[in-house]
Amino acid sequence: MKKLVTISFFALLVFSACSQTPTHALKATLKVVDESGHPVAGALAIIGYYTNSISTDTERITGTNGLFEFQDTSSSDFADYSFEARKDGFYGIWQQVNLQSPYNPAKWNIEKKLVLKKIGKPIAMYAKKYAMALKLPEYNKKIAFDLMIGDWVGPYGKGITSDVIFEQNYTNISSWEYFSKITVSFPKNGDGIQVYTIPDAEVGSGLRSPHEAPTEGYQPELTRETSAKPGQASKFEYDPNRIYLFRVRTVLDHDGNIVSARYGKIYGDFMQFSYCLNPTPNDRNIEFDPRQNLLGGLQSFEQVTAP
Repeated sequence: MKKLVTISFFALLVFSACSQTPTHALKATLKVVDESGHPVAGALAIIGYYTNSISTDTERITGTNGLFEFQDTSSSDFADYSFEARKDGFYGIWQQVNLQSPYNPAKWNIEKKLVLKKIGKPIAMYAKKYAMALKLPEYNKKIAFDLMIGDWVGPYGKGITSDVIFEQNYTNISSWEYFSKITVSFPKNGDGIQVYTIPDAEVGSGLRSPHEAPTEGYQPELTRETSAKPGQASKFEYDPNRIYLFRVRTVLDHDGNIVSARYGKIYGDFMQFSYCLNPTPNDRNIEFDPRQNLLGGLQSFEQVTAP
């Protein structure tokens, strides 16, 4: 009987040791800088993580080095980090990092840099949002759109000036076989569009675009295709997080130099997007003030709320 008790006690110890969940070190270093790369002191820096079904946030005011160092422990192989920074006079920023099993000490020791973009000079702009896709009046035909009116150019709408020209080639045979190609072009020499790529440290900023549109790099046309066909790889070029910068109503002199042009930006992708157009010729500021929309009579779902 004594031997049986000894064996059972030993089994209990083994079970207890195996059932203990190992703890892992959580470490994170957040550095808050401005657009020139200089540390931002006095910013509210927040590091949060979600693990073991518990959400935890810790915050600190950054010092002169702009740093916030954090550490804790977790008994889970899964965690989600979140990083946030805010300061008066700047656009706030928030990012998330997903960690996955198995636990990797190097991976769980995160170093993250966030850029606080200064609130410059938000201005009134012509702005409109198409939460539902903008529908072309006809397929396989070039149709112009007036950005200052926010409508198709006549006879399809109330627009007067051709700012952007859309054309959609569309064929729908079935839910498994279809083709859609959207072409965006411009009526004037010097007009154009380009894709803006957000730097990693600025992803999640309240201001997604740059403060100003560039002077170069505009292309006169772009296409976006969505297609599927049995036996072939499907194509899906739509990206709801894409950002475009554009130039319209360009006037050139005899030497091809720009005399006048208007600049703007697009959040989203064609044909589900929002746009902002600076009304002042040659002013490249595209920092929108949502309280000053020059397009009147918009429905709530047409209002652009992002700067």
